[in-house]
Amino acid sequence: MIYEVFMPALSSTMTEGTIVSWVKSPGDKVEKGETVVVVESDKADMDVESFYEGYLATIITPAGATAPVGEAIALIAETEAEIATAAEQVGVAVTPAATPDPIAAPEPEPVAATAATTETTTHQDGSTPNGRIIASPRARKLAKELKVDLATVKGTGPHGRIIATDIERVTGKAPATAPVAPPPVVAPVVAPVVSSPKPTTPPPAPISPGQQVALTTFQNAVVRNMMVSLEVPTFHVGYTITTDNLDKLYKQVKSKGVTMTALLAKAVAITLQKHPLVNASFVNNVIHYPAEINIAVAVAMDDGGLITPVLRQADQQDLYSLSRSWKDLVDRARTKQLQPDEYNTGTFALSNLGMFGVDRFDAILPSGMGAILAIGASLPTVVATADGMLGVKRQMQVNITCDHRIIYGAHAAAFLKDLADLIEKKAESLTL
Repeated sequence: MIYEVFMPALSSTMTEGTIVSWVKSPGDKVEKGETVVVVESDKADMDVESFYEGYLATIITPAGATAPVGEAIALIAETEAEIATAAEQVGVAVTPAATPDPIAAPEPEPVAATAATTETTTHQDGSTPNGRIIASPRARKLAKELKVDLATVKGTGPHGRIIATDIERVTGKAPATAPVAPPPVVAPVVAPVVSSPKPTTPPPAPISPGQQVALTTFQNAVVRNMMVSLEVPTFHVGYTITTDNLDKLYKQVKSKGVTMTALLAKAVAITLQKHPLVNASFVNNVIHYPAEINIAVAVAMDDGGLITPVLRQADQQDLYSLSRSWKDLVDRARTKQLQPDEYNTGTFALSNLGMFGVDRFDAILPSGMGAILAIGASLPTVVATADGMLGVKRQMQVNITCDHRIIYGAHAAAFLKDLADLIEKKAESLTL
């Protein structure tokens, strides 16, 4: 029986996939559940396993090519005999693998004569007292080929027997086929388990002026999601937050591996506990209140596109675990190793361009979410103090984009006010 391997739908928005690489080659044995091919989905490179056991008969879609979801990309034959039949179905000529010529094993040298056969003493020239020359069959054959008189050869084998190497030594010629030494017997050892290095994404090729470059699968996915967002009525609300206490806390915990992204995600998640509507989304004309607070943070990919790794239950994790989770997510996002539930389960999104010095911007609402917070840089700003004097404080501009079908201006304003109070007055509580 011949089975088809289809391009899988690795996400709800995926319409086509690109073959990154084939793990198996035509003719290779394939076990059920074994990875056969790596496919680039909307957001990550995913291993695709076989549902069948057999042999990879032929590859229809080669590495680097794109195929629609549901289209056959390879054929698997149940038996080796069906490989040619499967290949013929797609018009691929099958060339049987060449069978290497068997290498003649070197003739083992006969074991030294036992007590029953060593009734005579062998001389150094390999002859016995009765004048018979003792030589291995291979040595005799080699001597005949090289025209060597065995009587002139000193034997170095057991009991002075002449062996093949003695003939080669005399003639100075290497044998036609080098003898294969038996493998050494070694004590079994337990090899240490070494984790495979993470694949790295090659840097993008330089772009020449006037060049036209096709969108990657990632970029096409972003385009589709952005077009969907145009159908949602949105509005923006801005707020200025003083970050002196947050910056002070960051300096204290930075050496422990805590990132500013984790601090902001934690602050937002705690604030969302008081504002479940801002964490909700509009689904099929109803308001969906998720059971978790999952913060999706936008990350730009080196080779184009955008991905939003998700910090699951960010309000429940401590700050240090959150930072470790974020580092792991970003590392795997850069190498396209995230699983779908690690980038498509966000309930609220963050986009931080403050690290680039951007002081304010609007973010586009991601598909399936009710709000996204755009975060600008924390900059020294001249402000009026409570006693009417002038002072310098560090402040950042945040701007929330909301789905107006479920979130109104008052809801967004209340959320931003509580977020500002937490950052300005209770920043140290983020470490609890």
